[in-house]
Amino acid sequence: MTHVAHELHAEFPNDAETLHKLKVNDPHFAKLADHYHELNREIHRIESGIEPASDERTEDLKKERLSILDQVSAMISAAKAGA
Repeated sequence: MTHVAHELHAEFPNDAETLHKLKVNDPHFAKLADHYHELNREIHRIESGIEPASDERTEDLKKERLSILDQVSAMISAAKAGA
């Protein structure tokens, strides 16, 4: 269990510029990134004891967060390949 938020820029520290360009130029990416941040904040509140949740709910949220990270990673790779 961690009490450190997993922000996208921390997950992809070498891709800050690409993340910014995608967020500004790709509405789907921007929506995905916003959803990731909402999930991330909810998980952080649960792990910090601020918000109660079952273990099942917490695991479901973490799985969804990982799925989004996979999508973001693929989008970063595609953006770099197209650059």
